[in-house]
Amino acid sequence: MRIIIVGCGKIGTTIIDSLVKEGHDVVAIDDNNDVVTEISNIYDIMCVCGNGADSEVLTEAGVDKAEMFVAVAGSDELNMLSCFLAKKMGANKTVARIRNPEYNGSGLEFLRSELGISSAINPEKLCAQELYNILRLPAAAKIETFSNRKFEMIELKLKSDSKLDGLSLVEMRKKYQGKYLVSAVKREDNVFIPDGNFVLRGGDKIGIMATAAEAQKLLKMLGILKKQARSIIILGGSKTAFYLTKRLLAGGHDVKIIERNRQRCEEISNALPGAVVICGDGAQQELLLEEGLSQSDAFVALTGMDEENILISIFASSQNVSKVIAKVSRNELLSMAENLGLECTVSPRMIISDVISTYARALQNSLGSNVETLYKLMDGKAEALEFKVQNDFKYVKIPLKDMELKQNILVAGIIRGKKILIPSGNDTIEAGDRVVVLAAGQRLHDLSDIIR
Repeated sequence: MRIIIVGCGKIGTTIIDSLVKEGHDVVAIDDNNDVVTEISNIYDIMCVCGNGADSEVLTEAGVDKAEMFVAVAGSDELNMLSCFLAKKMGANKTVARIRNPEYNGSGLEFLRSELGISSAINPEKLCAQELYNILRLPAAAKIETFSNRKFEMIELKLKSDSKLDGLSLVEMRKKYQGKYLVSAVKREDNVFIPDGNFVLRGGDKIGIMATAAEAQKLLKMLGILKKQARSIIILGGSKTAFYLTKRLLAGGHDVKIIERNRQRCEEISNALPGAVVICGDGAQQELLLEEGLSQSDAFVALTGMDEENILISIFASSQNVSKVIAKVSRNELLSMAENLGLECTVSPRMIISDVISTYARALQNSLGSNVETLYKLMDGKAEALEFKVQNDFKYVKIPLKDMELKQNILVAGIIRGKKILIPSGNDTIEAGDRVVVLAAGQRLHDLSDIIR
């Protein structure tokens, strides 16, 4: 599928990397010649140097043949104008990154409709949603939601003294009964889709599929359920911090933001009067301690510097803060942060990459069972996909135990109306269902791809 990307910054490059790996015909546009040269050398794709809102540049990029056009340049206005022109010039679907809170209110749907934008994405808002989910269930390192949050996959890092250390999954089910499914396990650099005989070890990262209520029930039985974070310190007054604070204040949380730029402090204070805004350098340990770091339920580092987020989060962990989360954008620093002891990180780049990959696969398979949601799991080594089952799916009403599933594939959940099933071998897939599938070491484009 031909996909044009306007803007080759951090997020644009991550999207390009993901789409190239999926085999799409990608064209990149950026107005910085050095960036264009670097992208061309790394990915061996067609690149055009120029303004993404210039009709001649779009013509050179072949916009009339583009099945998908994604504008993720630094300016919201440029992205919207690029998508408007691309649609007029023949692009099939257009996606614009729109970050400014002023554009993300009630008028967003009007803008989309008038400009012909198929989808608007906001990395900071999506990142804030992921952060909010984690703060709601602090024992989890990561939470992904399916079917309008009816169903969740939580990632946990098992400590060396975990109650699950040495238990097989069969033994775990007998000892800790409930409606849940251990669907993926990462051990060192290997990812497994486990069967009942798989034995868990301390240090494993495990993925558990369950409803929110069942997940909390399991965590309570394991003795690792933490109370929801009520008092939160946020380092950095970024857009992500703005969106997260807005959600937290609406939920009755106490939020304190530490930001070194005085003008930004005044803007946040005016926009979010319910938050306490401190103007100061959060890298100063004395300031953090004075502002009650040790007494806080959670600390979230959201500055623009990954290294600062990691180091200050490690300090927060040393002060026994119950939940510490760091925003880390650079992929090469994610594993380093984990090795340094940070259990929980978020990456806006990867969140947006997942959204675009979902959109591309859904567009590619509009005649089959559509990909509704896609998440990269276990540090990108596995995928969880939610499919909407169409009437022409060949394998309806066949028990799962009679299907010949490919290796490292697991049907992890079935959502049938308001009913949520943790499937057994006797369960079937029906037209209209939403089916959650886990896959390791392979990419699925259609629900039929799970069959040998």
